[in-house]
Amino acid sequence: MNWIKILGLPELASEHGKALDELTGYVHLLMLILFIGWVGYFIMVLLKFNRKSNPKADYVGVKSHLNTYLEVGVAVVEGVLLIGFAIPLWAKAVDYFPTAADNPIEVHIMAQQFAWNAHFAGPDGKWGKQDIQFAAATNPFGLDPNDADAKDDVVCLKEEFLVPVNRHVICKIGSMDVIHCFKLPAMRVTQDAVPGLSIPVHFKPTITNTYEIYCAQLCGNLHSGMKGSFKVVSQSEYDTWYAAKSKAGGGAGFE
Repeated sequence: MNWIKILGLPELASEHGKALDELTGYVHLLMLILFIGWVGYFIMVLLKFNRKSNPKADYVGVKSHLNTYLEVGVAVVEGVLLIGFAIPLWAKAVDYFPTAADNPIEVHIMAQQFAWNAHFAGPDGKWGKQDIQFAAATNPFGLDPNDADAKDDVVCLKEEFLVPVNRHVICKIGSMDVIHCFKLPAMRVTQDAVPGLSIPVHFKPTITNTYEIYCAQLCGNLHSGMKGSFKVVSQSEYDTWYAAKSKAGGGAGFE
């Protein structure tokens, strides 16, 4: 089934998103079946137990214990489905995380009122040292201006950044002020950005395009305008952009 069209979901541009869309679709289908079943049962009760069909009240009621057995049976079946199938399958689904063998791109994402910032390690593969004492509006990642490893780091302050297509991307999400929420609808990724924490999420983009980043957590009076963007490009285009940005230096707000 084309769940994107049926449910009106946004464009899908990540490898793992198809499974999430299918899960969303099947949950909606289950809810529809339950809705139809309960509405049918409600109509049956109205017709069978109305005043015309039962002019005299029955003060004894049902003597059978069938309903009790049915309730216990449903609880047992639900327990088996949850413990025996749902939890193990979900654990297997979320157990995977890109390793060095997958050659992922790692990006640090820092939210601040009301913008998104990105930080890549330099060509030497070393992340610049970070210290909260250096954190400022022009240096949200708190990079140490005296650290040599920070000089070639790529920092995008409130600007578009690039990632390569068909390659795993690990985003480590943080915040420098209040709780925000990093949401990429096309990648089917949503993760709270919490001050003091660096929370990893990952995805593998499959379509080259420009995508918007939204904040899905009310974070202040300009929350609705807190948007960012990133571009999924070919590996060669990413390499060209990355080389130019790392050579430029000073992206973290210092020379």
